[in-house]
Amino acid sequence: MSVRFWDPDGITFGIPTYPWRLAPDGLATRRQLRIRGLRPGGQDIAAQILRPRRRRAPLTAYLYRIDLARPVRPMTPARWAALAKANAARRRCPECHGDAGYVIPPTLGMCVTCAFPEEQRAA
Repeated sequence: MSVRFWDPDGITFGIPTYPWRLAPDGLATRRQLRIRGLRPGGQDIAAQILRPRRRRAPLTAYLYRIDLARPVRPMTPARWAALAKANAARRRCPECHGDAGYVIPPTLGMCVTCAFPEEQRAA
């Protein structure tokens, strides 16, 4: 346990801060809220958790109050369609205009076949 991150009054860090795995009951991260079918719902950050790392800045996880969280909005047919369209655009190659069948890596900017045509001919 790292005592230097124990600041439940928020004097040192500006908001209540707790060491890793020692957050009080009633607070949860966004991911923990999502597992429960909840979302922060516009509330401010209630606290934070800091996890120490060697030779780097500590990892930060923001906490929200569970009692103020709201239910996750349900997916409507229009939202499902928009999500499908966005994912299809991520699979479309700008060079050959074909569906790659996978999300095109941003580092390449095109499908593997267009990025490395020499290697495709050799195979």
